[in-house]
Amino acid sequence: MQELRIISLIASSTETLYRLGMLDKIVGRSHECDYPESILDLPVCTSPKFEVDGTSYEIDQKVKALVQEGLSVYRVDAEKIKSLNPTHIVTQIQCEVCAVSQKDVVDACSLTLGEKVKIISLKPDSFSDILSDIDTLAIELGIESRGLDLIDEITEKIESLHRQCDSFQTQNGRAPRIACIEWIEPLMAAGNWVPELIEFACGENLFGEAGKHSPWMNMDDLVKSDPDVVLITPCGFDIKRTMQEMHLLLDNPQFKTMSCVKNKRVYVADGNQYFNRPGPRVVESMQMLAEMLYPNYYSSGLKDSGFIQL
Repeated sequence: MQELRIISLIASSTETLYRLGMLDKIVGRSHECDYPESILDLPVCTSPKFEVDGTSYEIDQKVKALVQEGLSVYRVDAEKIKSLNPTHIVTQIQCEVCAVSQKDVVDACSLTLGEKVKIISLKPDSFSDILSDIDTLAIELGIESRGLDLIDEITEKIESLHRQCDSFQTQNGRAPRIACIEWIEPLMAAGNWVPELIEFACGENLFGEAGKHSPWMNMDDLVKSDPDVVLITPCGFDIKRTMQEMHLLLDNPQFKTMSCVKNKRVYVADGNQYFNRPGPRVVESMQMLAEMLYPNYYSSGLKDSGFIQL
């Protein structure tokens, strides 16, 4: 049997491969793959075409400009990939802005990749898709039983926490209403699997639909909804990076009028490591939501590391 040589071009799939016991089979990664830490020693096969150190507004404008011109947001190093002699390349077709896509790989590598290289494309639009992608990855790599075990583990943890949150809601009297913000300027609400995680944690999601891409929102609608909780977790940003732009919200006179601000129920989470990464750590994302929604009943153990309270 041919020795597996995997190039993972999605941070979430790298985490999944790690949990499947396949870390030693990964020979290359994307610029976004950063967990587990040992993955950082592997060759990087991609890079963004824009300056990622800009503000959220600047990043948004640059990405929109590239997309409007019909250009890819990322560069794929075809020669680097060829030199690594992969048997499998893991990519995605869920969002061409969020991560390197199948089209990026095919366009860059069609002339250099051999026919025996298998491209595995994942599409995590929802929570069930996250589990399905784990199954797909495991089947393609010939380790189906490991995939089923990981799916069972994630499912059991989610269901167990849901039962706890259901009892918290009963004691609380109602489901806390939460607005989850995925981008600060311009404002964007969280979609895809995040509304489902909120539902699992027995919260009432105010913006964004399960299984659908994240929608734009505006301050008037946010203020009018007057949520009990606001969670800010920008895609690709850690807590420190997000805090550099929180003044755009905290200094806004409208934002200050909301009861959640007055009651100090505004949270900032690591959107790069957790909420916007559709991998096994969706469990930790739900645990953090449970603490934000029901702080008097539950502790995730992730406060001040995965999220902070303002």
